[in-house]
Amino acid sequence: MASSVDFQDEEEVNPFLENLEVECNYQLDYLEGIQKNFDEVAKVLKFNCEEHKHSDSCYKLGAYYVKTFEEIKGGLTQDLKAAYNCFLMACEKPRKKFLESCHNVGLLAHDEWVNDDGTPDMGKAREYYTKACDGGYASSCFNLSAIFLQGAPGFPKDMGLACKYTLKACNLGHVWACANASRMYKLGDGVNKDEAKAEVLKNRAQQLHKEQQKTIQPLPFG
Repeated sequence: MASSVDFQDEEEVNPFLENLEVECNYQLDYLEGIQKNFDEVAKVLKFNCEEHKHSDSCYKLGAYYVKTFEEIKGGLTQDLKAAYNCFLMACEKPRKKFLESCHNVGLLAHDEWVNDDGTPDMGKAREYYTKACDGGYASSCFNLSAIFLQGAPGFPKDMGLACKYTLKACNLGHVWACANASRMYKLGDGVNKDEAKAEVLKNRAQQLHKEQQKTIQPLPFG
């Protein structure tokens, strides 16, 4: 018989919770991947997210709400505002999917799914892109660079910041960021013109592109 857990002892509680999470994830993977019982998976995710604020469950529930048409699972209709709230909860806790969740919060704010009037919330988008970018999420850094490259209501163009985030995204392996950074250095757009650095960045973009072509993967929402 397994020994009881002293829930007042953090050293005993943490391994217990980790084992419980592994067991829960195994059950969810079985229901979803083997039995294709998406209704039951959705119920578990909703309970874990709404009642216990479990970060990874909120992330996955948000992904369910994003699904469209034939992809809709678990009896849930597409609801991007519900998805936004799920990702927001997941972003607040540093679990496995919190960076992806923060990026998705920024993405939905950027794409007009937060405000009732259908306008982008660029302040919210920048806030959560920055949070994910600071954590090393390349796509958020790239989207930040695009905001400052193009300008937006309340955020005038800033080529210095655009270059900063483009370079960070490139260093994190974002192929289009490397291509953009190469062009900026080639033209001297927001930075001092530097043909040699432009060439290095172009070569980096080409190498990343070749590596990505080796393994073709579907584009995840996060």
